[in-house]
Amino acid sequence: MSSPIERLSELVIGTVESISSEEIRVLLDLDAPQATALNTGTPMSFPRINSYVLIPNEAGATVAYVTWIGIERSPYPKRSGFRDFGLIDLPFPLRKMSLTPIGTLTLRRERRGGSSTYELSRGVVAFPSVGDQILIPTPEQIAAIVGAKDQDRRVRIGSSPLAAGTAIMVDPDKIFGRHVAVLGNTGSGKSCSVAGLIRWSLDAAQAAARGAIAGPNARFIVLDPNGEYAKAFADKPDNVRLFRVPPVDNGKGERPLRLPAWLWNGHEWTAVSFARPGAQRPLLLQALRELKNGALEGTPRAVIVRRYLHSYRLMIDAMLADGATTYAGSASNRRRCGELLDNMAADCASFGETLDGDQRTLVEEIGAAILEVADSRRSGDWFNAFSVQDIESVRSRLQRFVDQVEDAFSAAQLTEDAPIPFNVHLLPEHLERIAATEGGALAGFVTTLGIRLRGIMADPRLGQVVGSEPALTFDAWLDAIIGTDGSSNGQVAIIDLSLVPSEIVHVVVAVLGRLIFETLQRYRRMHPDGKPLPTTLVLEEAHSFVRRGSNEDGPAENPAQLCREAFEKIAREGRKFGLGLMLSSQRPSELSPTMLAQCNTFLLHRIVNDLDQALVSRLVPDNVAGLLKELPSLPSRQAVLLGWATPIPLLVEMDELPEAHRPQSSDPDFWAVWTGTSSRAIDWRTLVHRWTGVGAGE
Repeated sequence: MSSPIERLSELVIGTVESISSEEIRVLLDLDAPQATALNTGTPMSFPRINSYVLIPNEAGATVAYVTWIGIERSPYPKRSGFRDFGLIDLPFPLRKMSLTPIGTLTLRRERRGGSSTYELSRGVVAFPSVGDQILIPTPEQIAAIVGAKDQDRRVRIGSSPLAAGTAIMVDPDKIFGRHVAVLGNTGSGKSCSVAGLIRWSLDAAQAAARGAIAGPNARFIVLDPNGEYAKAFADKPDNVRLFRVPPVDNGKGERPLRLPAWLWNGHEWTAVSFARPGAQRPLLLQALRELKNGALEGTPRAVIVRRYLHSYRLMIDAMLADGATTYAGSASNRRRCGELLDNMAADCASFGETLDGDQRTLVEEIGAAILEVADSRRSGDWFNAFSVQDIESVRSRLQRFVDQVEDAFSAAQLTEDAPIPFNVHLLPEHLERIAATEGGALAGFVTTLGIRLRGIMADPRLGQVVGSEPALTFDAWLDAIIGTDGSSNGQVAIIDLSLVPSEIVHVVVAVLGRLIFETLQRYRRMHPDGKPLPTTLVLEEAHSFVRRGSNEDGPAENPAQLCREAFEKIAREGRKFGLGLMLSSQRPSELSPTMLAQCNTFLLHRIVNDLDQALVSRLVPDNVAGLLKELPSLPSRQAVLLGWATPIPLLVEMDELPEAHRPQSSDPDFWAVWTGTSSRAIDWRTLVHRWTGVGAGE
């Protein structure tokens, strides 16, 4: 029976030759294993790139992985205990390795029972010195390095091909609570990893409950742009809620995807209607407020005039914000500014005829003053440059009437952002009613906006998703999307976006993300102890919805920017309210940098594109250059796990999902179809009928 010192000496394979903060050079012993190591009592491949070794020191042992192996010509080494006389001192081929230190392995002894366990911590506590010995880790130490026996790691996701097939486990609190990004080229196993993480987590939670609950109180909401995840959970109909664009097959448990337009907030209405700042945006928000409050009748005339002048003041604010070019720049800009002032003056004269007393006098004085400013710069049909004092004086006069008349009707409790049902088809008409004046200045600004809104409301493709019929309450919508108490209606909601019209798909995704986020915000505030409701939002093909862009231009001007801003906010603040993000993308270089920067865990499959590789290497905080060099050649199902969920980067061979549990994203079987092995019957008539809703029975 060997002593502990003898067992330790059996694990020695070399010594430290040189060292820096990033690299350790090692001289392997002459009798070090050539291909298979038996030192640890278990046959294992050694040496191998990215395999692990230990360097004992006063803090425990520094863990390093192999980044380079080669043969160099060096003087023949003097072997301890041998007398090598008569040898000619010629260059001798010696095996050497380069290591990268990544962590520290320590031995923790329990006070009770005297048992001991290994623990791995991130970072290097003590660097080795020249001459220190290099050891092969034992199976028990390898299990500690990859975290197989960590009690907090409850979910198995695969095994380590570099650690004798040791199980790779993850802590769901870390992998879902701090946002995770699953990145890789198409066909690399990315979608299977996403589906597997969800399935394995639910199975582990159910096993841990040991029948104490009917099902885990878990919530996964999958935004699926390609309609591939329904197949992955088809064997669990009681655990899954599947939403699709109508018509749906109720026999298969499908539900219609509903996102009524009254759920949209003012920001989203502005983006989808492309309402411009100045007159269109404030008038649109005002119309939304009034429709949601229902206070449309009985509004005093002075209040209506106040709203018009307030809108004009907002237009002047926008002009001042845009700078002198709008009123003192080109001749065409000066003319537009002058014509705007003429319209304001004419409208004020018309407004005065509908008012009485001091209010009439004040409005007429405002109109006369604005006309005086316009006349002072008039030159025939054109205008000379206006000064900032001219524009400021117009603004101050408009503000006088706004300050004098109290708009109690606009100060109602409900804002344009309140998720209150209203008849969205009334919006264009009511918007025009607000803008209708005898002078017609505002009507011209909202004409195109009204046309766009009518087009949205009349589009039958959009009506299936954003329409208000049949009636739907907000709490019923939350039950369906986020889940009921205890997740009694299932743990996974799959929202199939594959047939959502491209005109609104970004708005649909943005509204879904915002509503889920704001609901969880309010849940935490309402909870007696301020506890969050853990929920995971999965965004497949994330680069399609949160593309790289700039937010320096202010509020979102289009649906794509709106969607990016919504998810960037979730990425920054979601963790505090229990909302975790799982991003899946095959083009990380096209993703929003803010989104990727907020992800703390990365599961990297094969990445071939050089831009994507460069981006990943900059995002990853760990010194894992060797592992990342493997990304272009990783086979399917293998991935590099790194970040918050694991103390050190790990090469993982993901557990294989059965064919029936994989997302519907496999490569097309051209040859099988060509040769008739796999049938592909065609019925275009039925397809067209389902597509258009026209032609039934023909």
